[in-house]
Amino acid sequence: MTELAELTGAGVAKALLGKDVLPDALPWVTGSIGLLGTRPSYELMMDCDTLLMVGSNFPYTQFLPEFGKARAIQIDLDPTMIGMRYPFEVNLVGDAAGTLRALIPLVQRKTDRSWRSGIESNVRRWWEVMDRRAHTSADPINPELVFHELSARLPADAILASDSGSAANWYARHIRIRGEMRGSLSGTLATMGPGVPYVIGAKFGLPDRPAYALVGDGAMQMNGINELITIAKYWKDWADPRLVVAVLHNNDLNQVTWELRAMGGSPQFLPSQELPEFPYAGYAKLLGLHGVMAEKPEEVVPAWEEALAADRPCVVEFRTDPAVPPIPPHATWDQLEKALESIVRGDSDRGAMIKEGVKSKMQEFLPGKS
Repeated sequence: MTELAELTGAGVAKALLGKDVLPDALPWVTGSIGLLGTRPSYELMMDCDTLLMVGSNFPYTQFLPEFGKARAIQIDLDPTMIGMRYPFEVNLVGDAAGTLRALIPLVQRKTDRSWRSGIESNVRRWWEVMDRRAHTSADPINPELVFHELSARLPADAILASDSGSAANWYARHIRIRGEMRGSLSGTLATMGPGVPYVIGAKFGLPDRPAYALVGDGAMQMNGINELITIAKYWKDWADPRLVVAVLHNNDLNQVTWELRAMGGSPQFLPSQELPEFPYAGYAKLLGLHGVMAEKPEEVVPAWEEALAADRPCVVEFRTDPAVPPIPPHATWDQLEKALESIVRGDSDRGAMIKEGVKSKMQEFLPGKS
């Protein structure tokens, strides 16, 4: 894929389940695509004249080029997936790597690199925006800061699992894949609860590699706290004991809250969305694991460093602000209208919601790196 992208001067966007296919260090990799994706990926799709889809079942056509605007080619091992998502002109059934190798000798190198230069400029700009958004103040901790500070500290052989929920937004946008990192999540039906079980499975499959689960408190209360008992039972059998479970503690079913605001104009409904208090790090200690708590922004980095250096599995708990919005790469007018409607209807967190939303969106328009 890298060789073909270099020949054509293309950019590459990654479906979320393929986040670890190419490293984010490549300047023409635009990151994830879709509702949880990046602005450069959205711009790439909206402006391109040719689309090559390789081994992906990405279903959200609103994030692909408009029908008829781009010529399209699909490569997929499964013939039942051919032509399902887009009007492809050329459909190739076969192994992705083998098919790409067969295509490369037929491709002429593109000499005009202006398109590639524009993509790389958009990617650089995006990472500057992500840095600014991570360091925007929140009450108490900005969840984007949690993921931003983790990304650079991850070992190059890390195995990552994000749970469904707002944690998946920050995983998709802030974690930069490099080295031999692998990462996954429940990407097909966005089922809650797989984050901790996924890393347990990873440790049994690859016990000599460190694993990290990035989980919201809703998923932890569903099954994560029980899975800590499993970790406590088996961790001494693993060649490398490093397993970190990071919990975003905001007492809110946060992704549901934001989806109801943006899609239904519904204010937060506390009886079904407010979570009871639970001491995640404290519970880990009761099980003989390591536990770390961060309640202020300045405690985020020390908490990560302590968790990453622990001699046993660790739960690191961050008190995060539920009002920080998981803004999509392109918000439609209907989504904005519905979110405003939820405020008018008396959202219980409307003051913080407005403040954090404005601050987050402003970072896209500020000049430079300041």
